[in-house]
Order: sequence, then structure tokens, then C-alpha cells
Amino acid sequence: MIDVRVIRRDPAGARALLARRLDDDALAQLDRVVELDTRRRALVTRVEALQAERNAQSAEVARHKRAGTPADTLLETLKASAESVRTLETDLRDIDALLDGHLLVLPNFVLDTVPDGTVDDNRVLRTWGEPPAFDFTPRPHWEIGAELGLFDLPRGAKLTGSGFPLFTGMGARLVRGLANFMLDLHTGEHGYVEVQPPYLVNRASLTGTGQLPKFEDDLYRTGGEEFFLIPTAEVPITNIHRDEILDADQLPIAMVAWTPCFRREAGAHGRDTRGLVRVHQFDKVELVRLVRPEDSAREHELITAHAEAVLQRLEIPYRAVSLAAGDVGFASAATIDLEVWAGGVGTWLEASSASTFTDFQARRASIRFRPEPGAKPEFVHTLNASGVAFPRTIVALLENGQQRDGSVVLPAALVPYVGTDRLAPRT
Repeated sequence: MIDVRVIRRDPAGARALLARRLDDDALAQLDRVVELDTRRRALVTRVEALQAERNAQSAEVARHKRAGTPADTLLETLKASAESVRTLETDLRDIDALLDGHLLVLPNFVLDTVPDGTVDDNRVLRTWGEPPAFDFTPRPHWEIGAELGLFDLPRGAKLTGSGFPLFTGMGARLVRGLANFMLDLHTGEHGYVEVQPPYLVNRASLTGTGQLPKFEDDLYRTGGEEFFLIPTAEVPITNIHRDEILDADQLPIAMVAWTPCFRREAGAHGRDTRGLVRVHQFDKVELVRLVRPEDSAREHELITAHAEAVLQRLEIPYRAVSLAAGDVGFASAATIDLEVWAGGVGTWLEASSASTFTDFQARRASIRFRPEPGAKPEFVHTLNASGVAFPRTIVALLENGQQRDGSVVLPAALVPYVGTDRLAPRT
């Protein structure tokens, strides 16, 4: 959530920052916030003036009582002003609720380092590795996976629906091996504390990280209760410290979790529907960091590097892409996507997003810290990164590692976790 005081101090500057997102709805929301905040401050001034008058009138009534003189007129005035204050306070609560509602759907300001433009203006920062060269016609992962018995997409669709993959045999083992490999790397070398969070969260948690109220249509909700299946482990992990004041020496806090993720992806129908590229349930290892504001930029580089280390160990060619202002997510102030090369379909696929949210999520979730004992609490900065998401990582492993004989060679880092260096056709 954006601090309304920032908007109040410089509404034109706030409008210029939001205009970089190329989102007319955000600008309309900002105009409404400015209007409501102006009305709110006028009401506060009237309430404070009336209360000051009431204090003076109460003192005058007390003086009359001490002197034994009548104060009926003053008492009637006090009664009328009390009713006026109650009415104004009700109006103030209504405006506060409206103001909060509009602030909750106002996106974060993007940082100056974010390039202007739309998705076509995303900037490639660096690349790693070389796409494989094949001396045969490479196949897409859905053909490879079906032939090797790694997953059964038709039966997954039968069990639930399209976009809910069923991994089988060595495919299921590959999923488990990827999870253990990533968790070992992040806990053993990168210093993250592993957590196993609930897969259902409440409305407050999703509001804290920014999915609600704006993106409710993208979420799976349980019937009869205010619980939602998590779209990403970012939600429960970030909210672990919701409504808390941390000590400065606790920061940075670094947590990692392996969870399933559930996303309706409303509006994405018909896009990338074959195979594992776009699914509604998938596994992901998620990295979350809570840090001091002054460390935010450096921490963004660090968490991105931790996600990159996974792809490097897996020997997957990738590129790091700085998203343009018109492509940055709602809550993010800056995002670097890691796109893996998939040799079978011949394209780059996002496997990780590393984002810094500045204090946007911390304000919504009320996560603060004391810079020193006795100091006024400040909001932490939050960051997260996929470390990494499984489906497109598996796509890259299968399509890049495919061999002429139909087998798939696995990277050395995975061999101890999967128990083989090659996935071979069934005989």
C-alpha cells in the first residue's frame, strides 16, 4: 500500500510515477484517493474545531455550576454539538473505509531503475549458457514426457481438469529431486531457513501481499469459509511476521519453502495450453527476504543471484530480463525475470521472477522493525523470488537434454537426487 502522506505531499509527483505503469485505472484510483483524502482532512478539521468548542463550553458549564447559576442554554448547545460530532465521526469512518478501499487497489510506484514502456521494452540484462545445437529435429516436452512416462496430462485432466498435470514414475521422482536439490542449495549455501507453511490462507494474508482485493478472480477459494488455496508460497511466508515489530538484529530474515501453487489465471485461456507451460497447479520453491530499507537494492541483486544459481547448477541457458514499468506486477517496485531457453519449442520461458516491493507489502501487512532500541518502528522492505518454479524448468530440462535416441540427459547436480543421469524410454 502506498503511504497516503506521500500522495498528499505531492499529488502531481505521485501521478507522474503511476503514469509510468500505463494504467488508466490506476490513475483514476489515484484521483479518487486525492479527492477522498481532501474530504477526510476537511472533516477532521471540523471535528477538531467542534471538539475544541465543546471543551470550552464544558468548562463554561462547570463554571456556572460552581457559581450556582443556570446553564440550560449551554447544556442544550453541548447536546446539539455532541450530536454533530457523532454524525461527523460516522462520516469520517465511512470516508476512511472508502479511502482504504481505493488505496488497496492502487499499485506500487516503480523504481527509477525500471525501464519505461510495455512488455516490448523489457530489457535483457545478461545471458548465461548457450542454447543446445541439435543434429536432429528436437521435440516438444509434451511428446518427450509422454514417451518417457514422466507425466500423463490426459489423466490429470480427467482427475481435475485441464492444467492439472499428473506426474508419474520418474517424472514424479524428478519433481521430488528438484525440490530437494533447490532446498539443499538455498538452506546450505544461501542461508535461508526452510519453512513448511499452510497451503490455505485467509483473506488478511492475501491482502497483505497484494493479491486481494484486486485479483480475487485468479484465486481458488474454498466453499463456506474465507480460505484460499495459495497462488504462491510468498503469501504465507511473508505473512508469518504480519502485525509484528521486529528487532533490527533480526534482519535480514531469509525464508524458503517448497509448496504447490494454485492459480486460475483468469483471462489466460487459450494461451500456451499445451504441456506444462501454463498450468493451474504447479510446484515451486519460493525465496522471501525481509530487510532494512537501505539494503533493499543490494538485497534485490542477492535474491536474484540465488535464483540464478539454481539454473546455473542445472546447466539451463537463461537470460535475466528487467521488466518495463508497464509490465511490472501490481505490488512490485522492480522485477527481474529469469527466462530459460526451451530447445524443443524454441523460445524463452519465464521460470523465475525476482521482485522488490519496497514497503508496499509491509504497510499492508504491518511488518515493522525498530532500527535501534526505543526508536520509532519503521516498515521493512520485502522481496521474493521463485527459486525456481518447476514446470518450465522441467520443460527446459527435457527439451534441452533430449538425445537422438529419445533419452534425456540430466545435469550432474540432479543425479544424486534422481538416482540416474539419464531418463530413458520405457522398454
